[in-house]
Amino acid sequence: MEYPSTLVENAVNELSRLPGVGKRSALRLALYLIKQPNQTTENLCNALLRMRTDIKYCKICYSLSDNDICSICSQEKRNHNQICVVENIRDILAIENTNQYKGVYHVLGGVISPIEGIGIGDLTISQLIDRVNQNPIEEIILALPTTMEGDTTGFYINKLLLAFDVKVSAIARGIAIGDNIEFADEITLGRSILNRMPFSQVHNSND
Repeated sequence: MEYPSTLVENAVNELSRLPGVGKRSALRLALYLIKQPNQTTENLCNALLRMRTDIKYCKICYSLSDNDICSICSQEKRNHNQICVVENIRDILAIENTNQYKGVYHVLGGVISPIEGIGIGDLTISQLIDRVNQNPIEEIILALPTTMEGDTTGFYINKLLLAFDVKVSAIARGIAIGDNIEFADEITLGRSILNRMPFSQVHNSND
């Protein structure tokens, strides 16, 4: 595709780097921004720049936050003895939308995947174990993808938690095998949270 302007081409190339944005979509976005007031583009650029430079990771759960402690971990009304372990921030948003969970979270930052070069040391698994060791945690809920990588991560975490007096459960498999948490509809995800089962029982039933 030949562009009438190098400036437009550069903008399209950068926009098309975003996930799910192809060249045609990037061109539509670029042309849309050209028609907007300068302030609109400046606000977008400033918002993206501030997000990139000022965003923090919660010192407790490792979710994204504006402050050292995220808005969920800082809520006294949440059940801090119950931790839901998720792959990423998108899973937190999905679970929160169900209004069925009142505990706190722990974000792993991914799942074990040798193919993608993601090992145990790349995740916040050791930090999760430290939380369990230092706090009166009653239950760990593994809300991980129903994929081989998610199951491998769950098995590893469960093995580490055997050394502690803590209940380990997993969300019910109302979510299709191979699905990510963030793509589940709210009703199905909500029921999966409420009807969670002991981790060992969930996986024994799949053997």
